[in-house]
Amino acid sequence: MCGIFGYVNYLVDRSRGEIIDTILEGLQALEYRGYDSSGIAIDGDVPGETTIIKRVGKVRVLKEEVASRDLDRAKIFNTHAAIAHTRWATHGSPLTANCHPIASDEAHEFVVIHNGIITNYKALKALLESKGMVFVTETDTECIAKLFKHIYDQSPELDFTQLTKQVLYELEGSYGLLVRSSHYPNEVCATRKGSPLLVGVKTAKRLKMDFVDVEYEKPSGSASAAAATTPLAGTGTSSLLRLDGGQLRSSVSRAVVTSGNEEESSLTPIEYFLASDPSSVVRHTKKLLFLEDDDIVHIHEGELHIHRAKSRQAGEAATREIQTFEMELNELMKGSYNHFMQKEIFEQPDSTFNTMRGRVDFSSGKVTLGGLSQWLPLIKRSRRLIMIACGTSYHSCLATRALLEELNEIPVAVELASDFLDRRSPVFRDDVCIFVSQSGETADSMLALKYCLERGAITIGIVNSVGSSISRQTHCGVHINAGPEIGVASTKAYTSQYIALVMFALCLSNDSVSRADRRREIIEALQKIPEQIQTVLKLEGQIKELCDKSLNHQKSLLLLGRGYQYATALEGALKIKEISYMHSEGVLAGELKHGVLALVDEELPIIALVTRDSLFPKVMSAIEQVIARSGKPVVICNTGDSILDKSKLLAALEVPLTVDCLQGLLNVVPLQLISYWLAVNRGIDVDFPRNLAKSVTVE
Repeated sequence: MCGIFGYVNYLVDRSRGEIIDTILEGLQALEYRGYDSSGIAIDGDVPGETTIIKRVGKVRVLKEEVASRDLDRAKIFNTHAAIAHTRWATHGSPLTANCHPIASDEAHEFVVIHNGIITNYKALKALLESKGMVFVTETDTECIAKLFKHIYDQSPELDFTQLTKQVLYELEGSYGLLVRSSHYPNEVCATRKGSPLLVGVKTAKRLKMDFVDVEYEKPSGSASAAAATTPLAGTGTSSLLRLDGGQLRSSVSRAVVTSGNEEESSLTPIEYFLASDPSSVVRHTKKLLFLEDDDIVHIHEGELHIHRAKSRQAGEAATREIQTFEMELNELMKGSYNHFMQKEIFEQPDSTFNTMRGRVDFSSGKVTLGGLSQWLPLIKRSRRLIMIACGTSYHSCLATRALLEELNEIPVAVELASDFLDRRSPVFRDDVCIFVSQSGETADSMLALKYCLERGAITIGIVNSVGSSISRQTHCGVHINAGPEIGVASTKAYTSQYIALVMFALCLSNDSVSRADRRREIIEALQKIPEQIQTVLKLEGQIKELCDKSLNHQKSLLLLGRGYQYATALEGALKIKEISYMHSEGVLAGELKHGVLALVDEELPIIALVTRDSLFPKVMSAIEQVIARSGKPVVICNTGDSILDKSKLLAALEVPLTVDCLQGLLNVVPLQLISYWLAVNRGIDVDFPRNLAKSVTVE
């Protein structure tokens, strides 16, 4: 949720118009994350002046507002720092005053953009109000901007990094922050804690170093750290206003040393792009540096420095790697499709194949997951597997739990991350905790990961986003390789997570002789999945007609599934809810008699997953009960099945038959298409459903 984009140029001539276009394009690339307002902060015509423009609504509304302003687009800047934001409301309704960027005062001395939530903002606000500061927004972010000004007014001798550290000492909660100030022209400070942030680096010359030194403070007991301190009282904490006693920075940051003359490297023309997501940066550069929690980036006069507010702890890295990111811009384009969601549904033959590419040897029946290979012996000896996820990722865990238990005879618990944390569930050193997330930045999952690491459990990440927090902080893991997913409603990530977890189950059982036949059956079926999904996608016309004739006017919908298909029913219900705004509920078919049957009548649409597996007779019994009570279900069945008199059905959607544990990969596709066409027919913005965000980075 929310989106951050910043741009800093040094000795690279850019007109104000080019700078504005760059940051607005960056915001548009982040629109899929979900937001209700947007804004930018750029240099004014007077040195030290900051111009802030913000509006409620889409980025296109902001562009119109910018175009209406009397701005000199031709003015050239060879050094400039601009920041921009798309906001998803957490504190304060969507009003222009609450839009980011948020200024410290009318003079815009400090301007902040912020993703996340500051949990102690009420205490900070009370303190700052007692100092005479007047708040003009309902946001927690205004506390950050005013705290910058308050500390600066007390100690104007602090440099921008030192000042940022003092502010961070007072903040509790999660944040991704960008700050610019009239007191530090052409400088930007950025930091993160629980919210993703990265830096793109673009130079004409090749970088000589592919990493940046992290500049830690020396331990508090050292002589250099014995700096003067002044209490910042009134926040309910014991934090202090500390002058920086850290290591001296090098004269030239190793981030910007090029292959030329090192003595002239500080004069190298360079551009930096700061963002909460790689998708907004890859159009400019593929050289990306992913920040860790509590990193403080300071960009000034072409140099990039990374600071830490604390002394270095055992095991902490002394550098941050500059990675080459391979995402192509054309992967983000809709092409001939009307919506990203539609495109991503139809990409599933390719995305499922890419998840298996290089990992499954179909000729020998071997599965190799390189990211887990060194850890497999320890994982096999574990007492319990705990799968932790949210939303769609949680459903992929449910869909594969039975297979993990069957092939490995290890107890498997599936947990919603928020509930897992609420209960403070016991975790032990011989547990293995598997974190499944499309974005790799989900706040509840990140907090659960920290909880498990503190208790010594082995942690595994199953994520789609390369360089994400979960992928970096878990001991080992698997990238699902589904490609960028822009639509808020996850589709191809679900099927790729499903396959990744199936491959994980197969890897764990690779030395089991008694299960060799079952493993071979699953691997042979996996090879056919991409082609079978392609076959299912041909049902789109039939599904569109079903929605047009029978489902568009409905207000509620039930989905029935059992065994492996219960997770499919839950996932289908979630898609219909979040995209079409129709109430829908996934129901375990075995629980029909325990209350749900009271809802069944001739009006309520019911979708039943009746594909063939060991529970087929029991599911058929549930369908007969629905029909006996005047219900006319839509059934998803296998091709050629004449399971019921079709006159008693609303529709029958036929999908290919595969092995039971993989059937959900095929059955979920018609449900994705139903949710899509229900939304389209209702005139809903499919890719940006109301109140939802792609990356949920707050609890």
